[in-house]
Amino acid sequence: MNNTVKDLKFKIFQSGNPLFFYIGINVIIFLITSIIGVFIFLGQSGFSMDQFINQYIGLPASISRLPERFYTVLTYMFFHDGILHILFNMLGLFWFGSIFMNFLNSRQFHFVYLAGGIFGGLFAVAILNIFPVYSGGLAMVSIVGASAAVNAIIFAAATLVPNYSLMLLFLGEVKIKWIALVYFFLDFLAIGSINAGGSLAHIGGALLGFLFIKSLQSGRDWSKMFERKPKLRVVKNEKPPIKKQEFKGVSQQEIDSILDKISTSGYDKLTASEKEKLFKASKD
Repeated sequence: MNNTVKDLKFKIFQSGNPLFFYIGINVIIFLITSIIGVFIFLGQSGFSMDQFINQYIGLPASISRLPERFYTVLTYMFFHDGILHILFNMLGLFWFGSIFMNFLNSRQFHFVYLAGGIFGGLFAVAILNIFPVYSGGLAMVSIVGASAAVNAIIFAAATLVPNYSLMLLFLGEVKIKWIALVYFFLDFLAIGSINAGGSLAHIGGALLGFLFIKSLQSGRDWSKMFERKPKLRVVKNEKPPIKKQEFKGVSQQEIDSILDKISTSGYDKLTASEKEKLFKASKD
């Protein structure tokens, strides 16, 4: 049991693989909130964990509520509404995230996941507030789930390697570009449903993933804003040790000794040998 926990801890937090990190974080948050929700239900406190998440964690559909819930543009993508919601999101993230990581790097994965979630959420809020057909019930609507972020990974992978194939139950080998298009088509149909906000967020995330790869293929890597800049190093400007000057037959140490004697006793007190050494040094 301890080994299993250690292995999971390593994969999620220490392996450096963003795929395991985001799956782990989403599952951990879901388990914690679900367990708390069960105890709240048993205690009959009248408090609802789902209502709390929708009100304070979920991304509000109404723009007027967004300034006071600005942080939800990030938090909403790590909470889920039910076991099936998180199950399908994490399966999609694992399948397509593995393909993504086969061709791109961790920094790019982090960027696409987070930027896809943020852009997808803001895209949904914008559309919901632009079209009058949605105006009736916006005040009480919130968006939760990692679907926009997951869709960004799905469409990034499908745009990068569209002919990459997956084996699907009953269908056999299917190219991922067709899977992505089915995802998109279903979300497009669902913008007329009660979960229009979620479907619009999916479309926004898909758009971000698609545009990221197209930009990358043209030579621009948006994820470089996440690139760590080298730290400035303080280099001491140490002067090389001064080499004592050598004169012909006379060392600097002897000259220094003679000069000290002059300063204390005067030139007249020098011996003939010392005067000769000083003369030689002056000639050099």
